[in-house]
Amino acid sequence: MIRLILTTCICMLCMQCASDPTVGYTASSLYPTNFRSVAVPIFENSTMTRNVEFMLTDAVIKEIQSRTQYRVLGEQYADTLLTGTIKSVDLQMLSQSRNTGLANEMLVKVVIDFEWLNLMQGGRITGRQNFATSAVFIPSRPSSEPFEVGEFAVVQQLASDIVDQMQASW
Repeated sequence: MIRLILTTCICMLCMQCASDPTVGYTASSLYPTNFRSVAVPIFENSTMTRNVEFMLTDAVIKEIQSRTQYRVLGEQYADTLLTGTIKSVDLQMLSQSRNTGLANEMLVKVVIDFEWLNLMQGGRITGRQNFATSAVFIPSRPSSEPFEVGEFAVVQQLASDIVDQMQASW
């Protein structure tokens, strides 16, 4: 009986969390710990869709503040800089009404380029080209959701995806 308890304790000690996320489960941060702050200027917008750059910048800042250990500061005080350009905002009909031919479901797809730069030592930490996210909204009755509902949903998803990309490499 004592051997069984001792063996169980040894096995439990061997299965504890690792300090390095590349070798197993860890209780440490998923984000690089050598940075303390990030600056997020307003994203560039090369599309004709208005105000999406402000919505995306605000959503990214809120995601960083709620999910990471980083403080969001001005560019002159920050350790890192997260910049991006919105390349396209497209609508695609997913389904249409048999009776009226109007859209039942619409997909909003946003494509961006972004870079996370190290301001202390110079260089690029991470970044993506043609990074796309989409969301569905229902413009038909009974929901009658306006375009802004789909736009809000895709911006929130995109902000979450960008912060996911800031995680330390596995």
